[in-house]
Amino acid sequence: MTDHDDTTTGTRSGAKPSVIHEGLPTQLPDIDPDETQDWLASFDSMVEERGRDRARYLMLRLLERARESAVGVPALRSTDYINSIPPEREPWFPGDEETERRIRAFIRWNAAVMVSSANRKGLEVGGHIATYQSSASLYEVGFNHFFQGKDAPGGGDQIYIQGHASPGIYARAFLEGRLNEEQLYRFRQEVQHGPGKGLSSYPHPRLMPDFWEFPTVSMGLTAINSIYQARFNRYLHNRGIKDTSQQNVYAFLGDGEMAEPESLGAIRVAAREELDNLTWVVNCNLQQLDGPVTGNGKIIQELEANFRGAGWNVIKVVWGREWDDLLARDVDGVLVNQMNTTPDGQFQTYSTEDGGYVRDHFFGGDPRLRKMVEHMSDTQIEKLPRGGHDYRKVYAAFDSAAKHVGQPTVILAKTIKGWTIDALEGKNATHQMKKLTPADLKKFRDRLYLPISDRDLERSYEETGAAPFFHPGEKSPEIEYMIERRRALGGSVPRRVIRSTTLTLPADKVYQELRQGSGKNKIATTMAVVRLLKDWMKDPEIGNRLVPIAPDEYRTFGMDAMFPSAKVYNPGGQRYESVDRKLLLSYKESEQGQMLHEGISEAGAMASATAAGSAYSTHGEHMIPFYIFYSMFGFQRTGDSIWAMADQLSRGFLIGATAGRTTLTGEGLQHADGHSPLLAATNPAVVHYDPAYAYEISHIMKSGLERMYGETEDGKQGEDVIFYLTVYNEPVSQPKQPDDVDVEGILQGIHQVSRAEGEGPKVQLLSSGVGMPWVEDAARMLREEWGVDADVWSVTSWNELAREAVACEDWNLLNPDEPQRTPFVTRKLDGSGGPFVAVSDYMSAVPLQIARWVPGDYCVLGADGFGFADTRPAARRYFRIDAQSVVVRALQALADAGDLEPEKVTKARESYRIDDPTAVADVAQEGGDA
Repeated sequence: MTDHDDTTTGTRSGAKPSVIHEGLPTQLPDIDPDETQDWLASFDSMVEERGRDRARYLMLRLLERARESAVGVPALRSTDYINSIPPEREPWFPGDEETERRIRAFIRWNAAVMVSSANRKGLEVGGHIATYQSSASLYEVGFNHFFQGKDAPGGGDQIYIQGHASPGIYARAFLEGRLNEEQLYRFRQEVQHGPGKGLSSYPHPRLMPDFWEFPTVSMGLTAINSIYQARFNRYLHNRGIKDTSQQNVYAFLGDGEMAEPESLGAIRVAAREELDNLTWVVNCNLQQLDGPVTGNGKIIQELEANFRGAGWNVIKVVWGREWDDLLARDVDGVLVNQMNTTPDGQFQTYSTEDGGYVRDHFFGGDPRLRKMVEHMSDTQIEKLPRGGHDYRKVYAAFDSAAKHVGQPTVILAKTIKGWTIDALEGKNATHQMKKLTPADLKKFRDRLYLPISDRDLERSYEETGAAPFFHPGEKSPEIEYMIERRRALGGSVPRRVIRSTTLTLPADKVYQELRQGSGKNKIATTMAVVRLLKDWMKDPEIGNRLVPIAPDEYRTFGMDAMFPSAKVYNPGGQRYESVDRKLLLSYKESEQGQMLHEGISEAGAMASATAAGSAYSTHGEHMIPFYIFYSMFGFQRTGDSIWAMADQLSRGFLIGATAGRTTLTGEGLQHADGHSPLLAATNPAVVHYDPAYAYEISHIMKSGLERMYGETEDGKQGEDVIFYLTVYNEPVSQPKQPDDVDVEGILQGIHQVSRAEGEGPKVQLLSSGVGMPWVEDAARMLREEWGVDADVWSVTSWNELAREAVACEDWNLLNPDEPQRTPFVTRKLDGSGGPFVAVSDYMSAVPLQIARWVPGDYCVLGADGFGFADTRPAARRYFRIDAQSVVVRALQALADAGDLEPEKVTKARESYRIDDPTAVADVAQEGGDA
């Protein structure tokens, strides 16, 4: 049996076995067996004399008392280790089962050959064979009967394919005629044969934008992203933007993957919002990468408890149809008991042993079990299947999930990793096994009943170093069946299409207020960004397409003024009187609400941003996510999600508010962001800006809209980029936009703010974001106290300057005969005169990105190390990035260049006490709240 069960030592010795509830073995030693037996005997007598109803009541009261006494007894949220749907409730199977079996065989073969071929000598690029082999039936039920394609009346389903199963999806696409044999041979070879000639390793929309829709191989992200995708579908529907009532979200996951925090971290959201448009299929092959998921327990029972407790509909597909007769004979419950008590590690052993071993160890411990299978041969016992390989059982589960209302559904399907490949089945090393020998493939071929001769196999190995792919012919009944089924369901999947129409973007008028400056008032750049968002939301063209997102921080960022008008999205509306209902800015929820309030979950907020930012392709509707968050909890906490967002070709705005290492005063080490620009630089899709002024923000945000949602020169609807802005909570004076504003410089990354007119020694001061007031103050001090003239530059993006410079050098490398390109930062600073001093509220590595291309002596000041709680003046003096520190560093640079007496540097350092934070203990600050 390839899904056998086993007896425990206790069973074989005649004692009652340990039951495994909710995946947890209750195998504690019995320190007083006689007392235990007295209690059990008393319970047995009560059941016999008073009946099961009375016994159940008393047990519930005992559980209640146990909890009152703080005795850790788990709640009973799992059912017997059998199928949730009994045979008599299974629906009629509408397909041609034999044809579909042959189709599965063709796909299994091509998927395995593809990976094995990719590891032929001289290539060896890896791949995974076993995952798809265990889940083929799960996918094929969906492909042939449930997954709606893009041409379906409702718009099609969204399907998250398990990353390691990609070879099987390519193999099906090959049979459908979407991919050719040459591409299969070039699995994991994406550049050496030319663009589009190979296949990506996993589902990567950025690499195969017409094929894959969702990136899924970063384990755990599939789970949370699929939940928020299903939720966003409802959001679009409830807001009247698109009818998504016929669209469903399917996510395929592994049982080992469920250990990732993101996998189970948001399941309560799906239950709370009654997302019956969401179905998860967990492939429970009981193995993670290197061994059993939970050898001493039962992962299916454990997951059932988790999901039932969270409010999901749970469907278990544990046993294939051949078990139905045995379970019907189980009048004493001995077989179910054996199934309940056998741990997963033992089931894995059974999957690798022969029928005789299973007869002796699983059925042999109880005479009733032995009698139950005495009519079966060892071969029949060995072939008893797990439910995830039984097409009818899987179909019944999908059908039940599709009809279920009011809850998300999870299908827990028991399978064997590497199923049908004798060399791989159930072995701990299956995940790492990439190659199949000719002998392995011959056994595999025979098991699949494929018409491939030994001679054909051998010839293919001689010619290509790998086995041949198999295609029965375009006119074969199997291929015609596949095509007909997909045609009936709305076309092939997965498939990514873009059907959105170009947006009409706001006119220049909407940006004028930010360009007027703040006069005598001081305004934080966070407030400037939020003000522009509010104006955008009033725009008749894009207003309703904006999706404000925050993880429980709307008030922190001054966005509570949006509550009464935009309202917080809640599919249930607001069924309570808000505690602040009498206030002007009271908290308002609505079924048609525009604001997504994710609670304390940056991971959930990122999932919403990803769903919104890719709606132009998943739904044909441009949506504009505007996710605002504590900058420290962006790239540091959810950088992997941002990477997946980029892979999914999502677009939108990420606003890292309360940025800077010294600006979020008082919050301390884990709130002090001194490095997010550097982390953002690692993501090629992220365009980062660190604006200092509101007028810079106006041009940057306008550019973001135009680049992501306008039409490009080549006619494409926008660029696949993400705009990330770091903004601050510190109020600063906002100057009016200069008449000769250098818009190109702002967008490229650097522009000049002021030019010194004196005749003294010259220095160039560069800063970004909240650091601009420091260098402006430093320029004044240099002029008034030291006779030094300083030009001031605002660096709106260290990252973009560095990227453009690298791109120039790469172009020059490839075009040595052409006029050589000069980086923008070099051209901008060339001829300025004097050394260059750069400072920011980030670690030194951020401004050091451009050091190579600065045309002169270049030195930086940065906030390196951990942050801490104190006032801004104290923190900036500690890190030596305040105005006085900039002055001393500028004087030192001039002295190093021979343009200033060294004694002045010493005098300035001693005078300003730049190494002593106590020197600024009495300096007041304003706007210190978050």
